[in-house]
Amino acid sequence: MKVLIVDDELLLIKGLKYSMEQDNYEVDSALDGNEALKKMSSQEYDIIILDLILPEMDGLEVCQKIREKSNVPILILTAKDEDMNKILGLEYGADDYMTKPFNILELKARMKAILRRTKGYNQKSNEQTIVVDDFVINALGRKVSLNGKEINLTAKEFDLLLLLATNPGKVYSREELLEIIWGYEYFGDLRTVDVHVRRLREKIENKSESYEYILTKWGVGYYFRNKQ
Repeated sequence: MKVLIVDDELLLIKGLKYSMEQDNYEVDSALDGNEALKKMSSQEYDIIILDLILPEMDGLEVCQKIREKSNVPILILTAKDEDMNKILGLEYGADDYMTKPFNILELKARMKAILRRTKGYNQKSNEQTIVVDDFVINALGRKVSLNGKEINLTAKEFDLLLLLATNPGKVYSREELLEIIWGYEYFGDLRTVDVHVRRLREKIENKSESYEYILTKWGVGYYFRNKQ
């Protein structure tokens, strides 16, 4: 797996690079957002570790620009207690976040959880293409189209849609979604689920009407309803 670390702290990059290479990751690095975007234009990465505090271009802008062209998983790093930046990072398409300082073992556990779901979430499925109403979900290719138009989803958005759409009518609590989609290694809060559901709705729902695909069971959680 190839990792791109985007951070302006050379000591942190050096430490992460050494630790990750022990687990056979191929590690590349960039000291600012412009360098990261240039590298992504010529190389492919399996996951991006992105600090939010960067020179010239902040991490949120970098995250947004990456999402305009790629669905590569992004794990953002934030300073302690910057709750709004965590939420904004998820809004801009990040898959997970961690606060500094962090435990390297936890970071690697989260990376593995993200990569496991991105690369192999559907390996147990015998169906490569799933059709649900007007959705065509390519489980192995991790692509979704609605009414013939492809929808650009992040890794977590895809996982959420696949889970809900293939279990129509089943209500999942936010706690269940955290456990299933993010994994037991995930230590985030329930707002993470709400942010991802909101972003997914923005991409697949009719913005002028009430929701028709992903519905809320008040006080319980979320579920997918087939069109009648």
